Amino acid sequence: MTTTETVEEGVSAAMEANLARIEELSQRLVSVFSQRKPANEALNAPDPEIFTSAIGAYWHQMAQDPAKIFEHQLEYWGKSVKHYLDAQQALARGKLEPPKDRGPSDKRFSNPLWDTHPYFNYVKQQFMLNKAAIEQAVEDTEGLDETERRKLRYFARQISDMMAPTNFLGTNPDALQKAVETEGQSLIDGLENLVADLEANGGEFLVRLSDNKAFELGRNIGATPGKVVFRNRMMELIQYTPTTDEVHATPLIIFPPWINKFYIMDLKAQNSLIKWIVDQGYTLFVVSWVNPDAAYRDVGMEDYVEDGYLAALREVKQITGQKQVNVVGYCIAGTTLSLTLALLKARGDTSIKSATFFTALTDFSEQGEFTPFLQNDFIDGIEVEVDRIGVLRSFIMARTFSFLRSNDLIYTPAIRSYMLGETPPAFDLLYWNGDGANLPAKMAKQYLRGLCQRNEFADGGFDLLGERLHLSDVDVPLFAVTCENDHIAAWKDCYRGVQQMGSKNKTFVVSEAGHVAGIINPPTKDKYGHYTNDDLSGTAQEWQAAARLNTGSWWPRWERWLKKRSGKMVPARTPGDSTHPVLCDAPGEYVSAVPKV
Repeated sequence: MTTTETVEEGVSAAMEANLARIEELSQRLVSVFSQRKPANEALNAPDPEIFTSAIGAYWHQMAQDPAKIFEHQLEYWGKSVKHYLDAQQALARGKLEPPKDRGPSDKRFSNPLWDTHPYFNYVKQQFMLNKAAIEQAVEDTEGLDETERRKLRYFARQISDMMAPTNFLGTNPDALQKAVETEGQSLIDGLENLVADLEANGGEFLVRLSDNKAFELGRNIGATPGKVVFRNRMMELIQYTPTTDEVHATPLIIFPPWINKFYIMDLKAQNSLIKWIVDQGYTLFVVSWVNPDAAYRDVGMEDYVEDGYLAALREVKQITGQKQVNVVGYCIAGTTLSLTLALLKARGDTSIKSATFFTALTDFSEQGEFTPFLQNDFIDGIEVEVDRIGVLRSFIMARTFSFLRSNDLIYTPAIRSYMLGETPPAFDLLYWNGDGANLPAKMAKQYLRGLCQRNEFADGGFDLLGERLHLSDVDVPLFAVTCENDHIAAWKDCYRGVQQMGSKNKTFVVSEAGHVAGIINPPTKDKYGHYTNDDLSGTAQEWQAAARLNTGSWWPRWERWLKKRSGKMVPARTPGDSTHPVLCDAPGEYVSAVPKV
């Protein structure tokens, strides 16, 4: 039976069977929502005050300068009517031909029907007009301070993105075409995907970005050979098996962020930073943080420093017999590494020979895209949530980061999975992205209030473990890697923090690409270059203007720098020693443990 015959004769048997399956899926949907443990309502929507303030400013401006407001409205009305008439004329001619003005380009509208079909083109163009009008209203509204404007800009963009016609079945030609071609099977598959995602996340809407069945820790990701040689309540310490006959005497410890799992640095073998470092002849240790549950509610930054950083330093020195080590801190772990360095200076401890920072913020005076999430309304909501649950649940952080790139990380994957019924791709990076971790209540509050909101480390001192720590106290040789398109730790903000550190030996690099791709950038790919400039005395803009673009990965440049600080070559070390027996194989147990929350 052809598709045409199906349409002429009515609903096919296959489609009827598919529609009958909806009842079963609906029951599962009701069941999962009945078990949902929602987050504090303050984390689901902006404080209404921001819209009240914006409306007040808009009406005040209308009273003061009505001509400007009406000029914008008339321009919007005129364009809307024109496109309506163009669509009507195209339909009246009975020819599905492209309009003369197809409107601005947008990757969401890649289907040719968005340009060639009068109906879809009208829907697209009207959406683009609405979006532009909202953006212009936000930018032209006077009487808002910069923080209010940033918040309003962010939420206006979220509203526009949410209302895109691609997000609705009736106005998405890709979804409609596939539903007809598959006799409704794509819609049933999509509903199956939706229900499965909701069940996997306790009723919370988190789009699954990758095929979870395609990956297994220790087999095809996180598979670089190594052993867990130490474990405490905060972390497992992994020592990797050497692949060279000799290694540098000075060991290297990597502290990954505890918001995510450490194996971002050990995905496929050809992309693995961990494997690459081991292959260069280093004794490498990596911390794998515990994924906390409610029992960790009183764990703070001091516990991560004491039982994480300082414990790792102590154990690595004992295992290797070295008095000093080199260290790396990634993202929030780089922020905390800088606190640890300031603490060690206050204590007169010289255990760290050099420090490398990957996309690490230390000066939070400029909040950038995170402005909406660092105001009192949102952080007050976080505090209520963590006081109630004991941890900041990983899905809240995942959702927050995703909304910064909502089209790429929410709506486009949702369309493919739920409207087209496609299986998510087998993409290791996206698998890792969906494998988040919780944050202890106390630590989350310390970080958000003391470091992010009040910027205490850069502005007067952050109190920790009996010391007042200052950014200027960081004085070891350092190598800072940032990423040009990083929307989480903007490179210019990282640069400002590095400038304030007291180190006399500083190297600053800006890698092309974003927060992850700019770091996980193996030399074999030759994909992204990196910028360098030895002069850190000027502004970020001045640094950028004088910087040199180098082709290829920054990894070899960093390794040459690290080699100079890693001592002579010694016989390769097998993991552990008599006082540090092997506890289990890498990637360890903490990385896959699922806490009860």
